[in-house]
Amino acid sequence: MRVLLLVMSLLVQAQSLDGLVRTAVLDARRPGLDPVMKVASDVGKPVVVFGILLAVAGFDPTLGPATARIALAALLGTNLAVESVKRISFRARPDGEHKRSNASFPSSHAANAFALAAILARRWRRWAPAFVAVASLVAFSRMYLDRHWLSDVLVGAALGVFCAWAAVRWLWGWAERRPRVRAVPHPMPDSGP
Repeated sequence: MRVLLLVMSLLVQAQSLDGLVRTAVLDARRPGLDPVMKVASDVGKPVVVFGILLAVAGFDPTLGPATARIALAALLGTNLAVESVKRISFRARPDGEHKRSNASFPSSHAANAFALAAILARRWRRWAPAFVAVASLVAFSRMYLDRHWLSDVLVGAALGVFCAWAAVRWLWGWAERRPRVRAVPHPMPDSGP
């Protein structure tokens, strides 16, 4: 009973903070930023994400395909988790839309952006700040466009990072356990700073 009361009190606090942040973001909107935020939001669409993964696979012929496979595994896990939680939560979007198949909580754009950023940042460490910045912009754009609450974006980002971590651990561990026929570069080496 105490745990239930604790969870309920945290949800009330989160909803209060969501409302405050939404008001602040909507008050800060400027017409000149709308197109930028729409483009940033579009970066989270599946066709763009798959295009990025194709570029990764082609950009680095040695480790790019393995990185793209790990990213696909992370994105698969991320989307399974997000869509399951969306159907359970059935949370209305800030703009008023309320459909179980497209619930607000958690943000799939934020989840996918952060899952992809985590995988790419692990592969190309010196570009990690740029990957995180783009993922953050995608997540913020969802609040700016009034499609998500702050808690939707934060939980989505956390789910994406967790699924990326799990995919790396699972695939990396699988690669380490399988018998090696010839020396193959590790799919996710620890790159330098």
